Amino acid sequence: MSWARDEFGTIELGDQRLNKRAVLLAERLAQQPGASIPGACGNWAETAAAYRFLSHDQVGWEEILTAHAQASQARIREHAVVLCLQDTTELDYNGQAMSGLGPLSYEAQRGLYLHPTYVVSPEREPLGVTNAWTWAREFKKGDAPRGGLLESVRWVESYERIAEQARALPGTRHVCVGDRESDILALLLKARELEHAADYLVRCQHNRVLPEGGTLWEQVMAGVPLGRVRFEIPAGRGRKARTVEQELRAERVSLPDRQGGTLEVTCLIATEIQAPAGSPPVCWRLLTNRTVPGLEEAVELLDWYRARWEIELFFLVLKEGCRVERLQLADTRRLQSALALYMVIAWRINRLMRLGRSLPDLPADMVFEADEWRAAFILNKKPIPKTVPALNTVLRLIAQRGGFLARRHDGEPGAKTIWLGLQQVAVFVEGMRHARQMDQG
Repeated sequence: MSWARDEFGTIELGDQRLNKRAVLLAERLAQQPGASIPGACGNWAETAAAYRFLSHDQVGWEEILTAHAQASQARIREHAVVLCLQDTTELDYNGQAMSGLGPLSYEAQRGLYLHPTYVVSPEREPLGVTNAWTWAREFKKGDAPRGGLLESVRWVESYERIAEQARALPGTRHVCVGDRESDILALLLKARELEHAADYLVRCQHNRVLPEGGTLWEQVMAGVPLGRVRFEIPAGRGRKARTVEQELRAERVSLPDRQGGTLEVTCLIATEIQAPAGSPPVCWRLLTNRTVPGLEEAVELLDWYRARWEIELFFLVLKEGCRVERLQLADTRRLQSALALYMVIAWRINRLMRLGRSLPDLPADMVFEADEWRAAFILNKKPIPKTVPALNTVLRLIAQRGGFLARRHDGEPGAKTIWLGLQQVAVFVEGMRHARQMDQG
């Protein structure tokens, strides 16, 4: 069974033909994620069928994501703790004749905002996209404030969805993780209202005034350090990869809830010591409902926050690997359905990469069909093994077709070389299967 049939096995679009088309289209787009829809489909008949599918009244992105979310829940159920990463990204469609777009950071830009919940394990294994929102901003009218729903509501609504899932899966602790934008009092109050069905861990951007006087960050920094932690921080945004050593402090505090009472939270502050010359110190201030009695608990929370990078990687694959900002569709409704499929494809690419690192000895046939892993050996002019090889072995061969050099000091392949290599494997497998059918016919 293909990965797409596994992932969309419960899809229900009201017509078996539409259900089958969803699986086939996901397979086609995943084979060449960076190609246009016509390029991925290969011929006009399949391309026309793909456009009919995306424009069908019974096809919506919620129906597509619901099937994937159900498959994701089965994976989530296997873990004691999962991290539900929230974030917002811009999708720029400037210059395209597509109805339903709105302004982005600049009023002259045209596009959509995307806000998914991307679930990973504490070991960073991608488990799925469990919900997502898209919206177009309203255009400003003169000097009046912009109309429409407050965008901060998406953070609160997403937390509610996470809490619902946490209650449905009581054996798994859910942790809602967000960057500075998620430091919203309404989210913290919603978590309290829902009795913290899901924990939260958000990066703090507001140095709040405490009821007894003084400010939050200064009070925590005045406390005794719990200890220190060292870790490697990856390169990114003009920063080189390097080792970081941080000193950790945490304190349970009461914050004004603007309802005449207070809100109990823990503030954890991790400050870098002895940062290299020319590099700004890495400092993270985090808020959580959880208590932090000692260094072990503080380090665990810090590790969970550091896993937030995975949603940035997800956005990278979605935009650069799947090139969703180059989609050309008539309206945003069709675009949303295509985005739902591509989000699942981006999740799969990241999952393959992480599984290759965390479970290198996993049998390759757990995630690849026999033709796919055999193609990886053939394309690299390697003898096909008589038994199923390890996943990491196959992934490294696939990545070599995407530019991974596989030298001793090169480490493990990244998402980009994997998605490029998968395209070559897909083309080869399709040709191999066509030749097999010709021989049988």
